[in-house]
Amino acid sequence: MNLELFKVGFVPVSLFDVIDIMVVSWLFYVLYQYFKNTRAGQMLLGLIVLVVVSLLARLLNLNALSWLMRMVQTVWVVAFVILFQPELRRLLVYIGQMPIIRGLLRGAGDQTIDAVVNGAFELAARGWGGLMVIQRDSGLRVYKENGISLHADISRELLISLFNPASPMHDGAAIIQNEVVETAKSILPLSESETVAVDMGTRHRAALGLTEESDALVVVVSEEKRQVSLAVDGHFHRDLDEADLRGHLNRLVSISGGE
Repeated sequence: MNLELFKVGFVPVSLFDVIDIMVVSWLFYVLYQYFKNTRAGQMLLGLIVLVVVSLLARLLNLNALSWLMRMVQTVWVVAFVILFQPELRRLLVYIGQMPIIRGLLRGAGDQTIDAVVNGAFELAARGWGGLMVIQRDSGLRVYKENGISLHADISRELLISLFNPASPMHDGAAIIQNEVVETAKSILPLSESETVAVDMGTRHRAALGLTEESDALVVVVSEEKRQVSLAVDGHFHRDLDEADLRGHLNRLVSISGGE
């Protein structure tokens, strides 16, 4: 299929060439916006200049300059990767959190959702309390550091065993990130909001307190009322059934990159 639009000299330019240039330009724009006002931004700008100079050298058949640009580009890219690993890691997290990427990876949180929903209602049926934090974009390092490090693959059985009243780790919260139970027995900040219902205990205040300070989701199981609630953005969805909790989590859960 010939989709040639015009020629630059003797070089034909097709519709696919135009699309290709637009996509590459958009990628460079996204990178520049992300790295703008950072150390990596200046280096990225220099890399773009080198790419442009290299293309011009090839178009003008400047062989010596083309060879020099290829050598410099190789060194420049390696230096960029070595010197700016933290920025590149944050960039990958940023890309992973884009809506289109999250849509493609929609099934990635299914294991967490299944374990939390099934575990929460099993705890409620047994009359055991529970506090399960699902980390999203906000980092929760300070709360992980005050808990007991686990780094165990999430499962319904693990959550039930953690919140068994006979377990030394049943107090506090389990913090979950990317299908992994990072910590148990983590202490969360208590909400001081005057709108908190009088029948809410410490677990509920802790859940509300964390969601007032971060975008985390917190599932609370009341051992007295045997009810399951979900705290998000400083508000509660109370007395949920399995379908309601699963629906909320399916809508809200995504893979996280925060620490």
